[in-house]
Amino acid sequence: MSGWAVTVVALAIVLASCLQGSIGFGMGMVAAPVVAIVDPGLLPGMLIMLAVVLTLAVTLREREAVNLRGAGWALFGRVPGTVAGVWLVAVLPQRWLALLLGAAVLVGVVLAIAGWAPDPTRRTTAAAGAVSGLLGTATSIGGPPMALVWQSSSGAQLRGTMAAFFLVGSAMSLAGLALTGSVHADTVRAAVWFLPPTAAGYLLSRYVNRFMSRRRLRITAIVVSVVGALILIADQFR
Repeated sequence: MSGWAVTVVALAIVLASCLQGSIGFGMGMVAAPVVAIVDPGLLPGMLIMLAVVLTLAVTLREREAVNLRGAGWALFGRVPGTVAGVWLVAVLPQRWLALLLGAAVLVGVVLAIAGWAPDPTRRTTAAAGAVSGLLGTATSIGGPPMALVWQSSSGAQLRGTMAAFFLVGSAMSLAGLALTGSVHADTVRAAVWFLPPTAAGYLLSRYVNRFMSRRRLRITAIVVSVVGALILIADQFR
């Protein structure tokens, strides 16, 4: 990876980590399209590793606001979704995974803009957990389904509950990918290299939470995500 590529990915991870720490999701939607263009072989493993570290920090910070029951039902659904995601990574060519990633981003953005808000019942929460597990394992983008179900939660509860869910869920995905050989030494080295930008984004989110509205953060996430997804999809047809 060249110097400019490292810089671009690092900046994307800082922004993605800041959004994740501020609104509860955004790590995959913002950073994954950029990483896929620069070095698709690092996905989804590298971002899932960084997500484990980031969500641990956010869970500890917002631990008093975590909805344990909601996170539990979501994790119940995440198990079969994770198995399906591991299978997709094993059988789909890299190009199709990239297209799936781009499509997942765009669908997530459309649903976010539409403002669809399903009731957070046990059934819908478990179903969202399953979809999140599939997409999160296959593409590292598992945030939108959970954000839709929990969007009525307060800022701290949304961040804390999603962080707790993604902490355990990302660890499950990582274990499944490791068993199938989809995580290798290069993935681990890249994750270590990009830990400082992840930490910088997390620290930045603590200040952003005080001064920047959720609406502006969501708009920023949507714009960056759409641009990245469209560039990624177009790149597959060159």
